[in-house]
Amino acid sequence: MISSCAPPAARALIWRSRLVGTANVFLIERTQFRGKQALSLLMLAPLVIPGVILGISILAFANRIANLFDDLWGLELEFLRPGLPLVVLGQFSYIVSIATLTITARLKRFDLTLEDAAYNLGASRAAVFATITLPYLQPALIGAAAISFLMSFENFNTTLMLVGSDAPLTVMMYGRMREGATPVLNAVSLFLMVASALLALTLLRGSKSTDSNPSR
Repeated sequence: MISSCAPPAARALIWRSRLVGTANVFLIERTQFRGKQALSLLMLAPLVIPGVILGISILAFANRIANLFDDLWGLELEFLRPGLPLVVLGQFSYIVSIATLTITARLKRFDLTLEDAAYNLGASRAAVFATITLPYLQPALIGAAAISFLMSFENFNTTLMLVGSDAPLTVMMYGRMREGATPVLNAVSLFLMVASALLALTLLRGSKSTDSNPSR
């Protein structure tokens, strides 16, 4: 799996983004309620908000809450200060929108008569989801994980605004590059470029094979 190569925090982020993205897709595509269009636009807002603005907004909001708890009850909420939790939150708010779009594109092509046939044969809602809907969405779930992993590197500005003392790889490389290029930085950069290209090519080939076999 894509996420098995990532650090624990990144794996948790990718899994949660796919889970929330899938829930978003079913909420938007399978339900009808007032304000649905506004909620759909709100879910995709992080894609159009500049990374710097998104990072500053999350940082200001988190600091305000942390200061409020500190003033009223004397509680110091360290996870609301610049650091890994806020970096994860900033990345999550961005890549969950990408996961939602990826899974939505797959679900829109799903033939609902397959579910209706299963219901007519006496299958429960959970059984239909586990044996029909979820396997159909599996290529999109894998694609969402791969795209989320790649786009998390691209979302550098948000990470830079929220980072604390423990800098992620991209921020650490940026800090080292300001002091001058080194063989280690060159090797890591080359590895990341090659790995990202191979991952993107693998994802593209998998997408083409899925399109050529719509029964999958």
